[in-house]
Amino acid sequence: MTQAPALPRLIATGFGLGHLPYAPGTWGSAVALPIAWAFAPAGLVASLVGVLVLTLLGTWAISRTLADSIVVDPPEIVIDEVCAQWLVLASLPQEPLAYILGFAAFRFADIVKPWPAGWADRNVAGALGVMLDDFLAAPHAVAGAWFVLWVID
Repeated sequence: MTQAPALPRLIATGFGLGHLPYAPGTWGSAVALPIAWAFAPAGLVASLVGVLVLTLLGTWAISRTLADSIVVDPPEIVIDEVCAQWLVLASLPQEPLAYILGFAAFRFADIVKPWPAGWADRNVAGALGVMLDDFLAAPHAVAGAWFVLWVID
């Protein structure tokens, strides 16, 4: 990946988390946990507005970071995981078990990429494609987490 301007690269890599060794997407998802937890008391609308603002900022940062790159979705770009993971967590109760399940379910869905996430990953280019596959994996994660919560209740 070429060197994008510092600020977009910093945002796209989750303030450098994407450069950590082993599973950078998991590190990006993990940073969403305290963010979602902090926003949850303000309500669902505040969380969704936060997700939207970060997604717009992240998409801009990814676009700038990918401008001269030959890699379609560099692993160090993790802001897409942060945004989609936050969306999953905003859809769940603010309880430790729900957040753990939401985290695990999103990581699974992001790795497996069930339809239409896999389709988007293969067919949508650029910053939109980087973001879209994660957002399309999110409903699968939400459904999986709610299902497990329902089963154990």
